[in-house]
Amino acid sequence: MEVYLVGGAVRDELLGRAVRERDWVVVGSTPQAMLDAGYRKVGRDFPVFLHPDTNEEYALARTERKTGHGYHGFELRFSPDVTLEDDLRRRDLTINAIARAADGRLIDPCCGQRDLEARVLRHVSEAFDEDPVRILRVARFLARFQPLGFSVAAETLLRMRAMVASGEVDALVAERVWQETERALAEPAPEAWLKLLHDCGALARIYPELDALYGVPQPSRWHPEIDTGLHMELVLQAAADLTPEPRVRFAALMHDLGKGRTPRSQWPTHRGHEERGVALLHELASRLRVPGDYRDLAELAARWHGLANRAMELRPRTLLELLEACDAMRRPDRFRELLLAFEADYRGRGGWRQRPYPQAERLSRALALTLATTLDDADRAGLPGEQIGVLLRRRRLAALRQMN
Repeated sequence: MEVYLVGGAVRDELLGRAVRERDWVVVGSTPQAMLDAGYRKVGRDFPVFLHPDTNEEYALARTERKTGHGYHGFELRFSPDVTLEDDLRRRDLTINAIARAADGRLIDPCCGQRDLEARVLRHVSEAFDEDPVRILRVARFLARFQPLGFSVAAETLLRMRAMVASGEVDALVAERVWQETERALAEPAPEAWLKLLHDCGALARIYPELDALYGVPQPSRWHPEIDTGLHMELVLQAAADLTPEPRVRFAALMHDLGKGRTPRSQWPTHRGHEERGVALLHELASRLRVPGDYRDLAELAARWHGLANRAMELRPRTLLELLEACDAMRRPDRFRELLLAFEADYRGRGGWRQRPYPQAERLSRALALTLATTLDDADRAGLPGEQIGVLLRRRRLAALRQMN
């Protein structure tokens, strides 16, 4: 039995990055031999084992053969005669197909080190075409490594486009699309993920609501970038500048969905796009089984971003109504996240990335004043619950009227 460190751990070591987790491949063994050695089996479709001491994953070297549509249509083969090179050649990208032996020697049959140096994401072989999840993975890796200067090889992009055209990408299931989305949104450059999925055509298949934004114009006074799809890329970039939280980045990404349904006769204006966007968001969230906390924050961003961006000109009553609509007094932490999504929308415009956003400070101050405004026992004495609420709201409105 021979054991090799493989995949991301080797790649990240060579890039000088911190290694988050280590995966190992085992050559020359069998499932029973692994069990006899004290490993615990966890793989359902193929034999993956947890080390009895470290809990790191050890997988038997394997090959696979395409037998059907989608990414479940594979026949896996694992036996003691499968070589390390056989296993590496079934992987997605050359930079993920490097192994390190116990003595430190690198095994690199797919020239992954060359592509690391050239900063290129390149498919390993024609087998790349057989698994549509690899489209999502390439986009996610680009979101991670673009800040280091990585780009996608031209021939790999062509293969991704061909997979979309063949209908292979339509076999992706909702759970896997969302899993890869959530992970991509947590990467340093999520806008690269969005742009690549659009460029290869996959966005139109898995996120048609987002793809519909490309080519839709907006008023140049407020959107120097004009194109709503480009606005979304800039918004994601701005959101990544503001927070590492993928939930906020998702909300920012979803805020303008309704503009994709604006009748052409109304371009470049988009009256009513907020309500249209909320309806589209609910359809998308249901289809992809988006978690409720992601959906709810995105709904608030879609519904209220326009009003929030006019916060400097809002009257006290309208400010209070906005806070109430966003449930800000009961969920102030979520409202602070929402402010980041609003700010990402504002900064995500051509040349606006460094502009100040005083609206966030004004809304934060308004929230602080309303939270600080309370009623004591004497105020509540003799009043039914409904009148207590009316009095509290009146006091809050008075406090907002004193705000500069």
